[in-house]
Amino acid sequence: MSNLNVLLVDDHSVVRMGFKMLIDSEKDMQVIAEAETGEDGIIKFQEIKPDVIVMDITMPGIGGLEAIERIIAKDKNTKILVLSAHEDSVHPKRVLSAGAIGYLTKRSAAEELINAIRTVGSGKKYIESSVAQQLAITQLSGENDPTEVLSDREFEVFISLAKGKSTNEIADTMCLSPRTVGTHLYNIKQKLNANNSAEIALIAIRCGLLEP
Repeated sequence: MSNLNVLLVDDHSVVRMGFKMLIDSEKDMQVIAEAETGEDGIIKFQEIKPDVIVMDITMPGIGGLEAIERIIAKDKNTKILVLSAHEDSVHPKRVLSAGAIGYLTKRSAAEELINAIRTVGSGKKYIESSVAQQLAITQLSGENDPTEVLSDREFEVFISLAKGKSTNEIADTMCLSPRTVGTHLYNIKQKLNANNSAEIALIAIRCGLLEP
């Protein structure tokens, strides 16, 4: 395999630095660009056309989910590996549906990240075993995920609300107006049949998105 050019998208500079050192230590891959937001990631993708994008999903601005959709809309053959702190089955299902072909949690061993980049770089799917098991169990049990009716932006707002963040805090983090966040909140309540933030948090717990 020829050298894999990697774009790192993560809002934490220390995290990016660690991953860059790890990736650059391999003979068959190198980090050729970095981005700290979804918006910046899209711009860098268009500029350099990397072989693999390693992307976090919880970031300021549009976030990783929407960034993945926008990138895939521009080039459906883009190879995206999501590297996330989320270990539930809902986030992996969403990013895979958006067009990513790999999902790895940040607690994975360094060797697994390198292996995942090589696998995704070759065009094959890579899902961390524990995550794949959760996805399989959810599918076999026939459990419905109520958050599937939410758009990617609504899902991000939903997670923030479930964690107890205020409308203004969410607006600041996601670079939205409080009025726009309020509209998303209204739509979330309607779609999930939730009356308040406590019920939203309860739904998130039932979906395994929050610790009870």
